[in-house]
Amino acid sequence: MSFLRPRFPGERALVSGIAVDAVGSGMYVPFSLVFFLHVTGLPLPLIGLVLTVTGLAGIAAVPLVGIAVDRFGARRMQIALYVMRGLSFACFPLADSLPAFALVALLTSVGTRAFRPAQDARIAELAEGTDRDRLQALSRSLANAGLGAGTLIASVVIATAGDFGYTVTAWLNGASFLAAGLLASRTPAAPPRAPAAQRSPGGGYRDVVRDRPFLGLVCANLMVALGFSALTSLLPLYATGWLDVPEGLVGSAFLLNTVLCATLGVPVAALARRRFTTRTGAAAAGAGLFALAFLAQAALGTVRPHGVPLLLAGLLGAVLIMTVGEMVYSPSSGAMSQFSAPQRLRGRYLATYQLSWSLAYALGPTVFTTLLTVDGRLPWLLVSATAALGALLLLRLGRHLPAEAVSFAPVPKPEQATTTA
Repeated sequence: MSFLRPRFPGERALVSGIAVDAVGSGMYVPFSLVFFLHVTGLPLPLIGLVLTVTGLAGIAAVPLVGIAVDRFGARRMQIALYVMRGLSFACFPLADSLPAFALVALLTSVGTRAFRPAQDARIAELAEGTDRDRLQALSRSLANAGLGAGTLIASVVIATAGDFGYTVTAWLNGASFLAAGLLASRTPAAPPRAPAAQRSPGGGYRDVVRDRPFLGLVCANLMVALGFSALTSLLPLYATGWLDVPEGLVGSAFLLNTVLCATLGVPVAALARRRFTTRTGAAAAGAGLFALAFLAQAALGTVRPHGVPLLLAGLLGAVLIMTVGEMVYSPSSGAMSQFSAPQRLRGRYLATYQLSWSLAYALGPTVFTTLLTVDGRLPWLLVSATAALGALLLLRLGRHLPAEAVSFAPVPKPEQATTTA
């Protein structure tokens, strides 16, 4: 278990906070609509409308958080967002009117959507080299483990306390974020920045827009991330509606993905770092596995073998390939975004990268359901094509992104290279 040993100051507190956060999120995510229905007492269609509108507002707030990270530092913003998420969830049981629910839902959405770029910027402040790849893999592994643990805790609480269990779950979720914030406050301050007079002048998001290699990385991630959203928004509809798999068995696909990512995410990422010399190569390989898995889903929908065991075996086989692709792709792509971001604009760069994830998850349900009404195989062919295009773009970007972003091996800094020469 050497990959769990702290390798830099503050790692133990940082990782513990991520784990606590994951368990709290796991108590909420699987029950979100039912959770809000019981806690607020508002009609379900109205809850859905409020969550959609506040979700879009949360996406719109991400660039502003990027500016705040650059201005106030990733550590302060990470702690502030933890506190914001904790207090907003704790207030949900009090939000029994539409205005109150909309306000609390807005704060929760902004805190949730904006947290990832702040956390990635914090990881980039504390970790160097392949430790960033390792933490990307570890955070994703903990997120999956936390989802399982949180779901189990929430299920026990609700089964024990009845409807009041939803209120208890809301408070426990809020407490988990506050505890994670306390752990984040125990991490060391970021290394001092250069004085303002010594920093190169920057144009904020104008610099991000002018960085074509980085925008290429964002576009590649958008094309691959569309496939990530397929697991939650496409697979259940496809399995039950096109393949006629019993609804009770569809959950086995999610269980397989969650268990594998939680238990093998870090070792698989470490193996990928040994097998590939570049992050672009590893990420492209992961995207290629995505494309293969989605083609397999389309092929399964064409053959449609008789008998539930054969259908389920084919479905789980495709999910297995996709899960391996996820474990190979995510750490390298996330680390590339961190290494590609200059320190003075790291918040803005990572907020832009996060928008590719948010946009993919926002577009996915509409695109998939539209194509499903025509032919159940079409959405899988679409995400297979986008994943393949993303893989090709990543390979091309290997010649244009910063060398330290591309190579797993340490790249000498300019002053080190001059000294050596």
